[in-house]
Amino acid sequence: MNTPASNQDSRLFDIQAARSEIAQNAQFDKAFIIMNALAAIIASYGLLADSSSGVIGAMLVAMLLSPIAGVSLSLVDGNHVLLRQSLLSLLGGAGIVVLCAFIIGVLHTDIPAGKELFARTHPNYLDLMIALAGGAVGAYAVITPRIINAVVGVAIATALVPPLCTGTIFAARGELDNAFGGYLLAFANIVAIQFSFSIVLWLCGFRKATDQFFRNKKVVWLNGVSLLLMILLFVVLGANTREVVNDMLFESNVRKVLLEELKAYPGSQLLVLRIVHEDSKNIVRAQINSPVDFSAEDVAKFESKLPTAPDRFPIELRLRHVRVKVMTKSGDRYDLHLDKDDVPPPLSNFP
Repeated sequence: MNTPASNQDSRLFDIQAARSEIAQNAQFDKAFIIMNALAAIIASYGLLADSSSGVIGAMLVAMLLSPIAGVSLSLVDGNHVLLRQSLLSLLGGAGIVVLCAFIIGVLHTDIPAGKELFARTHPNYLDLMIALAGGAVGAYAVITPRIINAVVGVAIATALVPPLCTGTIFAARGELDNAFGGYLLAFANIVAIQFSFSIVLWLCGFRKATDQFFRNKKVVWLNGVSLLLMILLFVVLGANTREVVNDMLFESNVRKVLLEELKAYPGSQLLVLRIVHEDSKNIVRAQINSPVDFSAEDVAKFESKLPTAPDRFPIELRLRHVRVKVMTKSGDRYDLHLDKDDVPPPLSNFP
């Protein structure tokens, strides 16, 4: 027969055991230092190699979630000692990651930045929502014994180590705008994970701070700072989201215009389209395979029909033309549907 005590013991989580585990894991010790250093090395080389699998591999060793969990618990429990310990561990762990990534970044400035690096330089509202959900998953895993929280923890840590490495690698190259984007993503992920982690802990019974909330000004202030940071991030990343969406729509409209204009040039194909902001203007770089040549007048005509950029800066079209010849058994033929083997590889880094 089940007694109230046995029912209590059979709960999915044990609050006291979870408190002890979180506090213990938030310590800055030898294992914490080694694992975060290795995670930074794996993530940095994965980013430089433009390898998504390499970046994902960093999650197997990263340990940055533990001090964030400690911060979250300290806020819902009003434990200032744990808060201080967890913040020091988090700063120390982040410092280790930054140091390792900086050394690697300085050693490999000759490796061009790929999509894995650039993908972490424009954080937006969607990244914040992913981090919020990840923090909730991490919290529930910590307080639920039948979930292997170590796996969940290292998985969430991938949202922290790669953007830290991204910001540092760009900082080592002097590309401060991209570095700021990487650091902003890392900071947003840390704040969002901590915020949702605290909410889940509070909902599941971790409420030591509740009784003293309105009597202890320090508790009010600390939790208020967490809430304020979340609001600011929603505002900032919401603006970034609008910018990203506007840029995507602009690129899509530019592509539509060029494809429509190329219909007048049989056999022409638009292979590469990139838009960058340089020297107070938007540079549209297009690579076109075509059996016919393009003149400066053609480029001017294309440019005049391009849509207005979201930032209202002037647009300059730079067209790279690769002359192709499509042969059939009947001879030379302009074919709007070139076979894959007929198309040379795109030149993605053209000026």
